[in-house]
Amino acid sequence: MERWAGRVAVVTGASAGIGAAIAVDLVKHGMKVVGIARRPERVEELKKSLKGAPGTLYAFKADVSKQIDVEAAFAWIKNNLGGVDVLVNNAGIAGKSTLHDGPVDTWKKILDLNVLGLSMCTKEALQSMHERGVDDGHIIHISSINGHGVPMHSLQHGIMMYSGSKNAVNALTEGLRRELVDRKSKIRVTVVSPGMVKTEIMLADGAEIPPGQSVDYLYKDILHLQSQDIADAVTYALGAPPHVQVHEIIIKPVGEPF
Repeated sequence: MERWAGRVAVVTGASAGIGAAIAVDLVKHGMKVVGIARRPERVEELKKSLKGAPGTLYAFKADVSKQIDVEAAFAWIKNNLGGVDVLVNNAGIAGKSTLHDGPVDTWKKILDLNVLGLSMCTKEALQSMHERGVDDGHIIHISSINGHGVPMHSLQHGIMMYSGSKNAVNALTEGLRRELVDRKSKIRVTVVSPGMVKTEIMLADGAEIPPGQSVDYLYKDILHLQSQDIADAVTYALGAPPHVQVHEIIIKPVGEPF
């Protein structure tokens, strides 16, 4: 990871969970990290906990499902930090929805963020790298075990559109790899597909917890990973030698049934 010290990383969805863990790790490895989030105040709180770290964390408020926000974020990065060397597309939502019932507005939110937002950020990062002659950059997509076919729990929990969006992410990752090969580029691309991870995503989907309880309550009877486990996988992929592309990582808690 030494070769990434002083370089610029963008992490979307950096206000909590996996994104926050990744942002913290990259700062500790000496990177300048732009944490993009709709709740930048939470990224600012993370920054306070990183005093003395070799890198720097910057908070930028944006909704990456909106093109105008994405373009503004990458313009700010260009003007203030020079450009992007590493992009971690982590922002995403699940949202309960089925093909029988919708609702259609939930479908749109899922696809706008999980697929189009990811793609817009990727486009901006690639343009930044190409403009500056950066040919050793790295783009990492955080997908899901739900992106490998249609697991039975996708039906059981009514997350068919989410599963479809993550299958799209995996297909786009391979498509990007082939585009880069065609351009004779050495920019690397990795997709990380976690199983169940303890994050706030269930709360975002409307899950409720009793007064006085934390998000731990939702996971007490579910096998799960920690956000740090996924951050470690990202660090592993980034830290591989320049000639090694860790193209895909599937990471599950031991005993996960799907």
